[in-house]
Amino acid sequence: MNPALTPKAIVAALDEHIIGQKDAKRAVAVALRNRWRRQQLSPELRDEVTPKNILMIGPTGCGKTEISRRLAKLADAPFVKVEATKFTEVGYVGRDVEQIVRDLVEEAVRLERDRRREAVRLAASEAAMERLLDALTGKESSQATRLSYRQRIESDQMNEAEVEIEMADAPSMPMEIPGMGGQIGMINLSEMMGKAFGQQQKKRRKLRVADAWDKLVEEEQDKRLDTDDLNRVALGQAEQNGIVFLDEVDKIAVSDVRGGSVSREGVQRDLLPLIEGTTVATKYGPLKTDHILFIASGAFHVAKPSDLLPELQGRLPIRVELKGLTEADFVAILSDTKASLAEQYKALLATEGVTIDLTTSGIRAVARIAAEVNESVENIGARRLQTVMEKLLEDVSFDAEDRAGETLASVTADIARRLKARGRILPMSDDPVRTQVMTADGPLDFQRYFVEFQCAPAVTGFRFAGADNATAHPAFLALLHDPRLRAVVICPSNPFISIDPILAIPGVRA
Repeated sequence: MNPALTPKAIVAALDEHIIGQKDAKRAVAVALRNRWRRQQLSPELRDEVTPKNILMIGPTGCGKTEISRRLAKLADAPFVKVEATKFTEVGYVGRDVEQIVRDLVEEAVRLERDRRREAVRLAASEAAMERLLDALTGKESSQATRLSYRQRIESDQMNEAEVEIEMADAPSMPMEIPGMGGQIGMINLSEMMGKAFGQQQKKRRKLRVADAWDKLVEEEQDKRLDTDDLNRVALGQAEQNGIVFLDEVDKIAVSDVRGGSVSREGVQRDLLPLIEGTTVATKYGPLKTDHILFIASGAFHVAKPSDLLPELQGRLPIRVELKGLTEADFVAILSDTKASLAEQYKALLATEGVTIDLTTSGIRAVARIAAEVNESVENIGARRLQTVMEKLLEDVSFDAEDRAGETLASVTADIARRLKARGRILPMSDDPVRTQVMTADGPLDFQRYFVEFQCAPAVTGFRFAGADNATAHPAFLALLHDPRLRAVVICPSNPFISIDPILAIPGVRA
């Protein structure tokens, strides 16, 4: 773990993506930092220090899952999210809770494999190129021919060409062996047969060059990996740094045996040794759960945390309550977070050549609608923002490829046509010009000054950002100089912020 990840640094990193929930952020930050602190102890004392598992209590969509997921990503640690309701008591048909640990180990193996693949990518890419050139030109081809083909491959000129290559046969889907009882989990028969015979079967396949390249690089990377060492290190990572997010724990808080349903209390009892510390058999070897960090969460609308078994409550000693999100929180989520939902939609539509601009008032409108819908129907927290944004941009997203390159003038003309406006409506320019209010608190976009700050800061002046580089619309200038022009109608909310930006564009003011 990176020693620079102090609790304050962790909270600051979480603040970039998650609004509010200060108590929960502090709790997980301390829990993560304690892992680094534990590694600095003597071996004797280190084994005695166990994680202080956390119980998060809060409504859906308030950030419980996101905090845990971001924490694991920050620490580059194996992480799994599971729903407590998906598991059954031992002895019943269904998944037992030990599968949580096996899933965690699989994730740890995947992370470690990705790290090692990246470390050998350069050598693997060179070997893959040689194999691809052998398939395209033959092993006896001249250096000049191979160089020519290499350049064409590297410049993506041969992506669609077909090539026949010999490569390892794709492994079959894993299956569970009857009678194994889940002690080992899913078994891959082709993997077992390959190990038994000491080699993996080869098969000739015809692929596009682009697809063949990806598969050859991956195969060459795997050739350079020490699988036994990889599994050993991954198992240690899962043991020492693994994080398990146990969601919907409130749903198993009340036992229910009516109608033949499985006892939820039984699932709680099965979780006890897992959280306390036990050894679970996996296909990579036995794993101790003593130092895995468990973060349980639930809304607890019906059940209460005290409805959990006392023993389970004791194994989740740190309890934090997360607050429901307000309209102001939604505004911050859309405008202040890194890679916010608004930025995501902008970037997605920009790939089609469509530019959208969500203003401060627009963001506030989306936040207000989301908050109102949450109050009137089921409250799903920040997830409601996605619903509102999808509905808002539904038509734009559907017609995006047809709207690429549209200008403000063409959009304005389309709106005027739909409204059957009798007069001609023109924008001053197709270039963006923003009115900024200069205040004692610094420059503010007008909409933010008007909506968010309620015109409170003292005004010292105005600035029209982008006006110097803007070009007046030719039709706008032509009409201004047309002797037949009888009147120009401007509907300003304020002459300083509506008329001055027009006059600030070069060529408009006489």
